[in-house]
Amino acid sequence: MNDAPIGIFDSGVGGLTVARAVLDQLPHEPVMYVGDTARGPYGPRPIAQVREYALDVMDTLVAEGVKMLVIACNSASSAVLRDARERYDIPVVEVIQPAVRRAVAATRNGHVGVIATRATVTSRAYEDSFAAAPHLRITTQACPRFVEFVEAGITHGPELETVAREYLEPVRAAGVDTLVLGCTHYPLLTGVVSYVMGEAVTLVSSAEETAKDVYRTLVDHRLMRADTLPPPRHQFRSTGDARPFRELGRRFLGPEIASVEETSELPVVGRNLAVGS
Repeated sequence: MNDAPIGIFDSGVGGLTVARAVLDQLPHEPVMYVGDTARGPYGPRPIAQVREYALDVMDTLVAEGVKMLVIACNSASSAVLRDARERYDIPVVEVIQPAVRRAVAATRNGHVGVIATRATVTSRAYEDSFAAAPHLRITTQACPRFVEFVEAGITHGPELETVAREYLEPVRAAGVDTLVLGCTHYPLLTGVVSYVMGEAVTLVSSAEETAKDVYRTLVDHRLMRADTLPPPRHQFRSTGDARPFRELGRRFLGPEIASVEETSELPVVGRNLAVGS
């Protein structure tokens, strides 16, 4: 079991920010990543539909023998976390709580901003998670087009900057000193977000904080892979067109993505997903 891969999934390439952080912190662990690009992005979809799709992917990963699940998608985390922890007998890590803990520790003036997809904002998952710190003031803002830019490979430029200013102005004007990037796509836009918000605002990446939770979970459950085993083999899968996923994946994650193949079928138990290593 300790030699089994860590299962990571997202609706697209955004979760590769989590995969990158996991690979950096746990270079000896194999990763099996699924980007549900045929049905993503999840952010604009109703919560019930996000839940259905997320469980499809997680059922497949569990059936293929992963040793833990990482929900590398804020929309999916807000829709399915409780179900996932009751449904599976392996550890499940998500992206909301780790980012919240870091934001609580980082803020100096007690005013935290959260930018996220519409699905995550509507779920109020972040407000619920911050309830344990009632002294904080939380300002949330949906930034739906950010995912579109990332999925198109656009991380800078005048159009993106204009959209970023429109989205972020209410958060900046509210006086937050800490901003949670509440979608795993958003760390890929750190440059423009930091430029608009200003250097005095601390950005909290859910990707980096989630990877720390993955490390702790493996240690606590004694699931760390033995150092004596050969180098790990990583697998990357796309339920949609593999070409843009592969191109963006290599740009955002690096050479670990040697290849990505697509599958014409949606990821449900009993169906094979294409594999890249």
